[in-house]
Amino acid sequence: MTSSGKVYHINGLKIDPQLFTFKFGCRCNGECCYYGVYTDKTESEKILSLKDKLIPLMDETQSKDTSEWFEEPQEDNDFESGIAVGTEVINGKCAFLDKNGLCVIQSLAINESKHPWDYKPLYCYLFPITIFEKTLSLDDEHIDRLNKCNRTNENGTTIIDFCKDELTRFLGEAGYKKLLEFREDFLKNEESIK
Repeated sequence: MTSSGKVYHINGLKIDPQLFTFKFGCRCNGECCYYGVYTDKTESEKILSLKDKLIPLMDETQSKDTSEWFEEPQEDNDFESGIAVGTEVINGKCAFLDKNGLCVIQSLAINESKHPWDYKPLYCYLFPITIFEKTLSLDDEHIDRLNKCNRTNENGTTIIDFCKDELTRFLGEAGYKKLLEFREDFLKNEESIK
């Protein structure tokens, strides 16, 4: 809720107003990928269905044993299926991250001339934006421990501008446009309160 009492919603999700003002930049080196990610059960199943294409892209630091790729499923209402499945961390990094810091899931999509995120779980490409308790918000618990993410914001770009492509993919064009309208409304209301 904003200081004016407004609550913003898009596609059934509440929008954390911190997204409207949080300054963000990243010179990506895959650092956020080292910790693994939670996927929806359907996403982990999709990844497992690609195993015959993924395994040849893996190097000696990654397990080619698919039973080692994911944690046990757990109930979580922030996932579309209601079931979250975490990726395992192997050799200090996500099971899908190679020794050069490249994601084999993303590499496969690129090799197949698809969008780099076509096979990636939502929470991978959306980071450091997350969904928690049906609220689109900043994953500040995890972003603070990274050395590269958010350390390159020389021009004061907000996270919703920097992550436009990610948010548009998730919310759709109309949803992203609505997010920008909400930001304008939020900033106008915050200014009038001062």
